[in-house]
Amino acid sequence: MGLIVPLVLVILAIVLAFSAIKIVPQGREFTVERFGRYTRTLKPGITILTPFFETVGRRVNMMEQVLDVPQQEVITKDNVSVKVDAIVFIQVMDAAAAAYRVDNLIYAITQLAQTNLRTVVGAMELDEVLSQRDQINSRLLSTIDHATGPWGVKVARIEIKDLTPPADITNAMARQMKAERERRAVITEAEGEKQAQIARAEGQKQSAILQAEGRREAAFRDAEAREREAEAEAKATAFVSEAISKGDVNAINYFVAQKYVEAFAELAKSPQQKTVIVPADFAGLTGTVAGVAQLVKTLGGEDPPARPAVPTTPRRGA
Repeated sequence: MGLIVPLVLVILAIVLAFSAIKIVPQGREFTVERFGRYTRTLKPGITILTPFFETVGRRVNMMEQVLDVPQQEVITKDNVSVKVDAIVFIQVMDAAAAAYRVDNLIYAITQLAQTNLRTVVGAMELDEVLSQRDQINSRLLSTIDHATGPWGVKVARIEIKDLTPPADITNAMARQMKAERERRAVITEAEGEKQAQIARAEGQKQSAILQAEGRREAAFRDAEAREREAEAEAKATAFVSEAISKGDVNAINYFVAQKYVEAFAELAKSPQQKTVIVPADFAGLTGTVAGVAQLVKTLGGEDPPARPAVPTTPRRGA
């Protein structure tokens, strides 16, 4: 009997110590209630409560949490039914408000996100819903964060996770995208062909310009050559005329030989001439050329040699 009383006292002391000493882990906060009424909030660490008077009310998670908004069907402004879901990132800033101002905080925020998602998406057309996700996220964030403010909750961000239009709309969008890509391909090909034609035309233009410049340069050089040839011919004519005026027969032979050689050269160069007929007095050309050489020597200042005597052919029967 004497041992029972001390044992009971030790057990009561242990129970009292466990009920009075509370350890709050990091990322959590506990609310303290005295006779059922909220009095204070316990921060992370060790705390001693008043036994039998104070108790821990709610254990609140103060870390950022991710809530999954279930998928639901929403009718857009242009009467298209789409399936949409989202995720919400929240963080409790005031443990007492989150514990005592709303019952079942997670469920309340999830329902709030669903209703606002239907409101925002339902006010937009399908093309806007598909192309303006950032705007939808911003509107949802502003609305839900304002609504959860009195609950001591901060909504960090909201993201549309999946947005699925009906199958027929998806097929129509695929065909539209294909047609748009084909149109862009045709336009790109036409632009490339246009640039190629412009480049070819520019090349032909430059080629024509260069050819024209070449012809002009060739004509200029031909004219210059003809001019020099005419000057040489004029000088030769002047020399020959001077010789003729002095009574030299070789000058006349020069012109005759020149025309004779030119005519014979043209006859030999003819593409349709297969046979060249040599005149019978071709040997007389040698004498003409010799006369020309004599004329050149004469014009050069040398004394003209004595004219050889013309032999006479003896008559037969003399």
